[in-house]
Amino acid sequence: MSDLLLDPLQYPFMQRALAEIVIVGILSGVVGTLVVLRGLAFIGDALAHAVFPGVVVAYLAGASVLLGALVVGALTAVGIGVLTRNRRVSEDTAIGVLFVAFFAVGIVLISRQTGFTRDLGSLLFGSILGISTTDVLVSAIILVVVLAILFLLLKELAMVAFDVTLAKTLGYPVFWLDLLLLLLVTATIVVGLQSVGNILILALVVTPAAAARLLTDRLDHMMAFGGAIGAGSGVVGLYISYHAGSSAGATIVLTATAVFLVSLVLAPKHGLVAQALLRRQGRHHAHHAHALEDTPPA
Repeated sequence: MSDLLLDPLQYPFMQRALAEIVIVGILSGVVGTLVVLRGLAFIGDALAHAVFPGVVVAYLAGASVLLGALVVGALTAVGIGVLTRNRRVSEDTAIGVLFVAFFAVGIVLISRQTGFTRDLGSLLFGSILGISTTDVLVSAIILVVVLAILFLLLKELAMVAFDVTLAKTLGYPVFWLDLLLLLLVTATIVVGLQSVGNILILALVVTPAAAARLLTDRLDHMMAFGGAIGAGSGVVGLYISYHAGSSAGATIVLTATAVFLVSLVLAPKHGLVAQALLRRQGRHHAHHAHALEDTPPA
């Protein structure tokens, strides 16, 4: 058993990959909590696709993929925020227009390059085993910055996530808070691009947070559980992929999905088993009360 755990650690690339996936898992689980509560899974998918041209341009220019994705992702987030200020442009419409347009730009850039197809898989599905020490440090810095922002503005972001109408009534700057959340989601997606790729990163943003929501009703606990599930799924999935020889990103996502399914069934309050027992107890109490009503007085 110890060999299964310790053997991968003798390789520097596995050490860096484990450090990176812990960072990505924590960041995705924590930020994903607000994404799930706010119902922004579609926006997460849009941002994951919209950053694609930034990834391609940075790759072709020999620059940092993280920087290219972050710039384009930030532009997309701002664009969504600005377009939705027009009452005749719904949020879904703005998202659909921008993410398809940006993704199309990425496809056009790829189509004009020769010999680029071979490297396309690493951009779409990630290459966590190729993570450098610099990548890990940049990811750690982004994690600290995002967590600091959440710590300072959690009350305001939570209010908008739970009840936008009430937040507007109380005078909260909903537009700027929504824009900030989009930027935090963008940073999270960008950090996860190199580890699980453009296609799978949405799963890490949504799935651990969705599992955490089944386990608790408190926001702070939900964020803690989300981060723990994200990091734990990342580590376990990476170990499984190492020993099984499977795709690291896909295995990590499947591990997180397995945790969600277990939570869906066995969560102490909101799981299917708990809900079934609660309904059964309710029927039992109702039957007992009905029997008492039908019992004639002595």
